[in-house]
Order: sequence, then structure tokens, then C-alpha cells
Amino acid sequence: MYAVIKTGGKQYRVAQNDVLTVEKLAGDTGAKVEFGDVLMIGGEGAAKVGTPTVQGAKVLAEVVEQTRGPKVIAFKKRRRKNSRRKRGHRQDLTTIKITSIVG
Repeated sequence: MYAVIKTGGKQYRVAQNDVLTVEKLAGDTGAKVEFGDVLMIGGEGAAKVGTPTVQGAKVLAEVVEQTRGPKVIAFKKRRRKNSRRKRGHRQDLTTIKITSIVG
């Protein structure tokens, strides 16, 4: 059985025991997280597609770790103007493990 969930402005196809990295979620290591925005559930038989979400469906997960993504450098230079700007960014991420899908 699999589900398509929405979190952090992105959609993820998940199954039980999957480990994935998503945008930062509140909670320490070992905390339980519940996703209510389930867009689709499939697996045995016909798939259930929500309008926009499947009613009564949820995906339960556990926080594995809180981490940060790679450093991204945004460098802008205007030639012959002695003008430049350097900005760095590291995204906060959460690694989760899917424990169950409730349809």
C-alpha cells in the first residue's frame, strides 16, 4: 500500500517503512508526526484519489533526525561596476520514517 502526501509545499509518494527527507517539521528525534494531507491512496484494488484530499486518511511517521541541507551560494556580480553580493543558505530538513498508512 502506498500514499501520496503533501508537506512543505511538495508531494511525496510514500509506503510503509520508507525513510525520506522533507522540509523542517516540529518535533525532536523519536517524536510522532501525522500527515492529514493525503492526496491519494493506492495498492490493493482501485486507487482512491482525493478532491483534493482523501477523507479520513492519514499517514503516521516518526522523526529520525533534524538536519540541514547542503550550503547553497547565491553570488551576483555586475561587471565593471565594482558591485557584487554573496549570500549563503542552508535549508533546515527533517528525516522521517513512515510507520503506517491509515486509509
